[in-house]
Amino acid sequence: MRRVCFVLKVREDRLAEYRRRHAEVWPQMRRALSESGWHNYSLFADERGMVIGYLETEDFEAAREAMARTEVNARWQAEMEPFFEGLDGRPDEGMIPLTEIFHLP
Repeated sequence: MRRVCFVLKVREDRLAEYRRRHAEVWPQMRRALSESGWHNYSLFADERGMVIGYLETEDFEAAREAMARTEVNARWQAEMEPFFEGLDGRPDEGMIPLTEIFHLP
């Protein structure tokens, strides 16, 4: 499994609602993520809206492409897009993986 970490920025004035939405992720979205190869997926946020995502997957590009083909992801991304700043397009298209520089297994 490959470990993937990425950063996104949520608008500070939308952070509370962003957190609420993620406390109630749709069951169809959860299922689509799992079926598309997203495992051990977590999001972390600080009070300024910096969001760190972490997941494990066999193939990140294949997992992203599989999600992009789902109807539920299209709906979720459309609802989440207004929460973010500094993106040109959908949030799932703005995820740029960070380079791992250390790992303690």
